[in-house]
Amino acid sequence: MRQFHYLAIFGMFLFVCGRVDADVKLPAIFADHMVLQAEARIPLWGSAEPGEQIVVMAAGQKRSATADDKGKWRVSLDPIKVSEPIEITVAGRNAIVLKDVLVGEVWLCSGQSNMGFMLKTASNAADAIKAADHPKIRLFKIHDAYKDVPQEDLEGTWQICSSESVPEFSAVAYFFGAELHAALKQPVGLIESEWGGTRAEAWLPKATFDALKLPYEPQWTQLWLHPQPDAKTKAPGKVRPYEAPSTIYNAMIAPIAGYAMRGVVWYQGETNTAYPEKYSDVLSALITSWRGAWGQGDLPVLVVQLPNFESGTRNWVALRASQEKVAKSLPNVGMAVTIDVGNPKNIHPTNKQPVGHRLAVLAEKMVYGKDVPDAGPTFQSMDVSGAAATIHYDHVEGGLVAKGELQGFEIAGDDGKFVPATAKIDGDTVIVTAEGVSSPTMVRYGWTNNPTCTLYNKVDLPAAPFEAKAK
Repeated sequence: MRQFHYLAIFGMFLFVCGRVDADVKLPAIFADHMVLQAEARIPLWGSAEPGEQIVVMAAGQKRSATADDKGKWRVSLDPIKVSEPIEITVAGRNAIVLKDVLVGEVWLCSGQSNMGFMLKTASNAADAIKAADHPKIRLFKIHDAYKDVPQEDLEGTWQICSSESVPEFSAVAYFFGAELHAALKQPVGLIESEWGGTRAEAWLPKATFDALKLPYEPQWTQLWLHPQPDAKTKAPGKVRPYEAPSTIYNAMIAPIAGYAMRGVVWYQGETNTAYPEKYSDVLSALITSWRGAWGQGDLPVLVVQLPNFESGTRNWVALRASQEKVAKSLPNVGMAVTIDVGNPKNIHPTNKQPVGHRLAVLAEKMVYGKDVPDAGPTFQSMDVSGAAATIHYDHVEGGLVAKGELQGFEIAGDDGKFVPATAKIDGDTVIVTAEGVSSPTMVRYGWTNNPTCTLYNKVDLPAAPFEAKAK
């Protein structure tokens, strides 16, 4: 401890005597009240005078670095095992002391407006906010910004989770983090980086976007930058430069890339329903590029599948299918089904707690290895006998149940035309028939933009949409 005090005093002395422009500086993500990732090497970085010697001290560890010719420096700490808050000292010409630093589970929560949907506007906001005093949950909300080139820093502050700090934080992220905190009995750090209405392409590194060679580009980008006047009012269209490829990645992801964390929660896709079939390529590229930027191998990613919504001409079905394709094709990617908690008339459903819960149990099973049910009934296989198709499920979890009448199934014969089906639960299977379909060839469930889906397992997790062909 004496060494800490000496270093701090020495640093302050140099701060007074030295040049102010040579101060050691840290990005905003390194600050009081932050959470460091448990069981991981912890990079810290910043700027200083070129050639300046930097000393970092934390939890008995001491690391040194020399600022390069651009004034950049970086160190890496071994995994820290502590149960109480610590201080971190970073010193060169001046000294910075980061106070009340916790070690626990860090998650980046990103996407568009349904990730940004604030807790104060959620359906159970009053009760949730009243119960939100969790001193070992920390919140970091990144301010909206866009840049043409990758940035080194951004705006945001770490806050202790409380009834005062949480109302304007992401409802999905909060419910997810609060449940993880309760289940793991560990501190949780939540980093919120989202922007309403944004398409996934804006969250991609430029080289990744260029390599995709998307068939709808550059036309779609030009639509954002040079929108047509309103057909009725003749008012000019709203120019949205933040919708250009990579601009949000540059400003709101690149500056924190490498900050040690456990995983990512991604809730986005509504805007990309304009070109849903290519979304699997875009989302796969996003996940792969972010993993590359973090350098933590197959960083866990939890994807929220879009809920039910009357979306007009937009194809939410194909977008959901693209999300499922990515979850099945990439390692360490999970998908939370929300087909039952949307609002047909509002793209921003207020019932966010089930979304957070489904993400939390998914993380508990997939990431933390806990023996908990993490998914609703998931299509396994289909048998056809006469006019009946029998659907077999994984993740039955004690049995299949219907909330009210069993709805959401459609069936097709040789003509390929789907019609509403009658479905009944038979043990761990569902038997599907329809008048006029004597030899079923295909069955699907929840396969419309706004389906009514009533099939669950006994732990109240909803069945996932599917479309299947008879073998």
